[in-house]
Amino acid sequence: MKENSLDLDKCLEEARLFHGSLCAGARMGVRMSILGLNAIGISDPKGKDRKNIMVFVEMDRCAADAILSVTGCRPGKRTMKIMDYGKMAATFINLKTGKAVRVAERNNDGNELITREMIQNNPRTLDYLNRTDDELFAVSEVKVEISPEDMPGSPLKSVPCAICGERVLDMRDVTVDGKYLCRPCAEGKRYYQPVNP
Repeated sequence: MKENSLDLDKCLEEARLFHGSLCAGARMGVRMSILGLNAIGISDPKGKDRKNIMVFVEMDRCAADAILSVTGCRPGKRTMKIMDYGKMAATFINLKTGKAVRVAERNNDGNELITREMIQNNPRTLDYLNRTDDELFAVSEVKVEISPEDMPGSPLKSVPCAICGERVLDMRDVTVDGKYLCRPCAEGKRYYQPVNP
């Protein structure tokens, strides 16, 4: 029989190796993952269940790396979606059954330690992290509508932008006056500015 992939110590070590340290955020991400996976009936996320899971992560910090290391979900495989809301929360979805739960840090006294004192082995932070799952997290069943273009697999559509010529995948294009445009060209703004346009 295969070793349980959701063993806390094993998952913490995998997160440490992947993230580079076992800080408070990584520890929280590991515990959130185990809680979420158990709630949706996924016991082997990197093995037999690997094609049955998707996760929406609500932060782009240490916990996201830990969630990736435990679940095996990755943005490049289209199984991890980063929704950067700046919250210590993630939604775990069993694609086979449709069951989904959102795991979020409770707003407790002491949880400011996670953001203010994310120092490995800080006694106050470790005391906080030793609380029970029920004390640290709120778990709620949710419904997530996943459109076909957001599912793992080959792109459903690929079109060139009529202005910049770059390809736009997965129906992220915008139609303006009958022409396909990428969002930056359609909106006239992008996160970068060309040095030599």
